[in-house]
Amino acid sequence: MPTKRSPRKGSLQFWPRKRAARFLPSVNWDAIDSNKQLKGFICYKAGMKSAYVKDSTPDSMTMGKARVVPATILECPHMKIFSVRFYKKGVVKDEVLVSNDKELKKKVKVPKELKKKIDDVKEYDDIRVIVYSLVKKAGLKKKPDMIEVGLSGSVEDKFAFVKENLNKEISVTDFFATGELADLRGLTKGKGLSGPVKRFGITLKVSKSEKGRRRPGNIGPWHPARVTFRIPMAGQLGMFTRAVYNNTILDVKKLGEKVLKNIKNYGDVKNDYIVVTGSIQGSAKRQLVLTAPLRKTRKQEKKAYELVELR
Repeated sequence: MPTKRSPRKGSLQFWPRKRAARFLPSVNWDAIDSNKQLKGFICYKAGMKSAYVKDSTPDSMTMGKARVVPATILECPHMKIFSVRFYKKGVVKDEVLVSNDKELKKKVKVPKELKKKIDDVKEYDDIRVIVYSLVKKAGLKKKPDMIEVGLSGSVEDKFAFVKENLNKEISVTDFFATGELADLRGLTKGKGLSGPVKRFGITLKVSKSEKGRRRPGNIGPWHPARVTFRIPMAGQLGMFTRAVYNNTILDVKKLGEKVLKNIKNYGDVKNDYIVVTGSIQGSAKRQLVLTAPLRKTRKQEKKAYELVELR
């Protein structure tokens, strides 16, 4: 008989398998290269539709024909800059608050007066901004989401961008365009306590086995007298931070250009929104980080879809 082979269950790359501490993950902004000044944006998953597109991809078997691709709608309310972080050799040297809007009181403690100015900071080699979303305009909730976002260009260009956008609303349409690629980072759907069959994909035991079918047959030797973390056991499933790379942007719409209504579990899209190909992790209303692509692929880069209709 051939030797029985059973590969290990559950990748140790994703460990520990527990709920993420934050909804919006941190991003390695230094690794992301972008020709736009703002490298990321906060968005909210509205739902999925079938997108009827005209395929103009070179050498494609459906070139020039209409086809249907799955698409996800992401609402992107405007953002504002909360504070500016100045870095020196990879460490935060100084942080200057530039906004104390009333909406922020629901999220953080803000002073009544802003005493420090960004012009007072000297000797730094990088600048990043803490931005917050004006999610109240979307009608999802009142508490804004905040995240640090990297900037591209020289230090002088970054400083000029910050000066130009102080106390101004930033739109997603200025930094992401139709036909470009984008990455999305966020949390998957939460599924609570799940058994090892669903959680790790172990095989069911035979029907007459003792003490249950949906559990491991052996959880380890007598010594060491403990159950190691490599044994597939029941536990938390979902609410894990994941990234979906190289999604093609099918459409970018400004506020009021075209209103999408009655999306299941979401309602109406009232702000700027983008439509990307494929499915995105998370449930409806889940906050996500939209970023410039980290690692483009030729296959995804050459795709050329012209959106005809969303159904």
